[in-house]
Amino acid sequence: MAKLHNLGFPRIGKKRELKKAVEDFWAGNSDTNTLESCAKTIQLENWQAQDELNLVPVNDFSLYDHILDTSIMLGHIPERFNSAQASFLDNMFHMARGRSKPSSSSATCKALEMTKWFDTNYHYLVPEFTIDTTFKPNLTKLIAEIKLAQSKNIKVKLVLVGPLTYLSIGKEKDTSNRFDLLPELVDVYKNILFELKKLDIDWVQIDEPILVTDLSDSQRSGFKSAYQTLCYCGPRILLTSYFGELKDNLSLIQGLPVQGIHIDATRGISDLDSIVKHLSNDQILSVGIIDGRNIWKNNLEQSLTILEPIHTILGDRLWIAPSCSLLHIPVSMASETKLDPSIKDWLAFAEEKIQELLSLGKALNQGRESITASLAQNQSSIQSRQTSKTVHNPKVKKSLNSITPDMIERQSSYKTRASIQSNLLQLPLFPTTTIGSFPQTRELRKLRATYKKGLLKLDDYTIQIKKEISNAVKKQEELGLDVLVHGEAERNDMVEYFGEQLKGIAFTEFGWVQSYGSRCVKPPIIYGDVSRPNPMTVD
Repeated sequence: MAKLHNLGFPRIGKKRELKKAVEDFWAGNSDTNTLESCAKTIQLENWQAQDELNLVPVNDFSLYDHILDTSIMLGHIPERFNSAQASFLDNMFHMARGRSKPSSSSATCKALEMTKWFDTNYHYLVPEFTIDTTFKPNLTKLIAEIKLAQSKNIKVKLVLVGPLTYLSIGKEKDTSNRFDLLPELVDVYKNILFELKKLDIDWVQIDEPILVTDLSDSQRSGFKSAYQTLCYCGPRILLTSYFGELKDNLSLIQGLPVQGIHIDATRGISDLDSIVKHLSNDQILSVGIIDGRNIWKNNLEQSLTILEPIHTILGDRLWIAPSCSLLHIPVSMASETKLDPSIKDWLAFAEEKIQELLSLGKALNQGRESITASLAQNQSSIQSRQTSKTVHNPKVKKSLNSITPDMIERQSSYKTRASIQSNLLQLPLFPTTTIGSFPQTRELRKLRATYKKGLLKLDDYTIQIKKEISNAVKKQEELGLDVLVHGEAERNDMVEYFGEQLKGIAFTEFGWVQSYGSRCVKPPIIYGDVSRPNPMTVD
């Protein structure tokens, strides 16, 4: 029987409950118990959504960032954040956000640097390494989550960020070499695995996405030495890569004595045949067949065509999963009541992707006939998207085909244009201006909400917006700015404002995705050929 598991789940809640709870805590409007209660509720909801899987990820949840949690778990905390007077949560959030208001118990300190997690739009807090860096594991969060999950009869698969990835995504703050810390770090991981075995943890998913990048000789030798040690510490290890192909690192992975390997079969499908051929007789292969980074439905028939031959070879040594953590997509389609039904039919968020996973598992274990209705419905959705006139706009294609080289060439030289502009605008040598938007005030938001509810006529709304624009221009004139902006009083979120005026782009109500910490974004869905039916900013 093929087994089903997931690599991680969104942690913000269906309606950004975690964001609100964290920001209330920061503002001093709630206490630790309130924040932790909200976190526990979301965790339980997440586990419930994955309850039918054979293994459920635990330790993928975070109040802010999973790399920050890893730093704390490893006891890798820069000295400037070790305040005896501050609580554990305060110290953690100081690492994330810095400390700008000195008090009798704390001094100002700069937050950890933040950067993008590989090529995603998620941002993590960068570990800092120096010649004095040491590690002292703190498993409080880890053990608490394991015990909570076990008390709810969750089939636990623990998730850890791997030691090579952790070192690779960090930065030295002096002339030291962070990879010199690997032996000490591996000892810490070894002790963590021993503790997990005491808690009856059978499988540990160790994430090493650095494997889809070009590795140095020290990184490659580091993988060999680290996993020669860690694979014999108790729990079985699922070595997990994602976000791309393994390429030259394929042979490296095949030589490690890990009990299981996960590959991203949406971005690294070319690795699949070689992995299957070189798998040892007792290793499991986890195939990430459902794209964890986009919001389109999986083509179940295509996936089964890939999986069925592998299942014939591997049997119960085949696991299937999303390609990566579902952290990068919204939580659920269930709350989307205003989305065009035809577009909604093409989409799958985290909860829906879990259902797709269950369908694939059932088809593999019981035959395709066991999901006949699901297959038919899925193919109908796939076909609908492929042939939809809202996706394929003949006018857009005609316009694209009519582009000629001269259309992208300037009609006059820069020297000519600069002279005309200078004569027209009469600007000083160093003109002053501002970027564009003025603050969206409480009154403006209330005005817009009233208009959207149909309680205010368009003419009356426009009069109020023009009044705001007039005030913005007047203020800039009083300040003596040279180049004026209109303040953009008419728009809400910039991307959403422009996107709503374009065909081929749709917006959800609750399609929020975590960008970093409590910062969530609601990306537009580009579902087809994009066109501008009416002027957008001429007024």
